[in-house]
Amino acid sequence: MKRVGWSSRIVLRYTLFQIPSLVLLAVILWVVRRYVDLPQWFFWGFMLLWVVKDAVLFPFVWRAYDRSQERSMQKMIGKKGVAKERLDPSGYIQVHGELWKAELMEGAPPVEEGEPVRVEGIRGRVLLVRGESKID
Repeated sequence: MKRVGWSSRIVLRYTLFQIPSLVLLAVILWVVRRYVDLPQWFFWGFMLLWVVKDAVLFPFVWRAYDRSQERSMQKMIGKKGVAKERLDPSGYIQVHGELWKAELMEGAPPVEEGEPVRVEGIRGRVLLVRGESKID
């Protein structure tokens, strides 16, 4: 089985998405320094802390920056899962040990917590499901 992990493209994408917040933080700190006497070390220390925060969060969020995940989501169609809360019309389901946001297919009856569901489609990052007992 091919191991999926971080690539330089994912790291670059994540880094580029973090730059605007870092620039905004720098501007805010610069403006505050004009009105409050903040030491130089505070400015640079806070900037460093912000970068460290982004580095620490990366292992938890990198999948959101992986475009190959979008293609693999198509493989979710037809998979079975379990409703983790009442779906009426949306909620969370568990498929292969992962929690997913899900919506019921149009016209599908509500699904209670713990009932089986089947993935019928995908809209963005939301799985479109139908109760498994309702499938003919």
